[in-house]
Amino acid sequence: MSQTTPPFNALAARRLREALGMAPGHVAYGIRASYGLPYVTPDTVLAWERGIAAPTSGELTALAGALWCTPGELLGTARTLREHRLARGFAAEDVARAVGLDHRSYLQMEEREDWRGNDRQTAALAEVLRLSPRAFATVTGRDARLTELLKSAATARWQPYVKPVGKLVPVPPRHLERALESLHEEYQGRTAATLGWGDSGDTGEGAREFLSRILDHFWTRVRDN
Repeated sequence: MSQTTPPFNALAARRLREALGMAPGHVAYGIRASYGLPYVTPDTVLAWERGIAAPTSGELTALAGALWCTPGELLGTARTLREHRLARGFAAEDVARAVGLDHRSYLQMEEREDWRGNDRQTAALAEVLRLSPRAFATVTGRDARLTELLKSAATARWQPYVKPVGKLVPVPPRHLERALESLHEEYQGRTAATLGWGDSGDTGEGAREFLSRILDHFWTRVRDN
């Protein structure tokens, strides 16, 4: 059983149990009887629901089965490749088969959080897991390079960065153009304001803070477009 702990939504677990009219003991019994986890007790279920503890990947699957829901309904915001797979309720071997990888290679990429699929496999991964553009960039390890390009687009001319950014994330070119132009204008505006204040004591903190959160600003603009 994997000991990886996914981002668990404790409140959702409690609400689902109560909606079914089940007590923690009923849930624990279902997990023990159907999934072979003899150590799960009513106190275990209560600890999960209160946020004192969180189920591992295997326990999450069992809990979802006992509550007649998908694992995704019990997850918080998925961050890693494994968490996105769990949110969709897929077994690792099913995803590996769908993207054209052998099971062991796929699991190694999950465990190391180091996606190394080719372009075809990467496109298949995005489709089978229904990844948003932002999730796609994160789970395929493109955030660092994307951040670098976005900072350059904001601080220099943004036009040359439309194609490089477009190669990293599946976003329509017109949306990229608007987002990059907006990032550039806001950064330049903050820089100009700093220069205009002269000796007011401002050292460009606003511009630096903007760059430190450039990835968030970019995805907000892409979503708004």
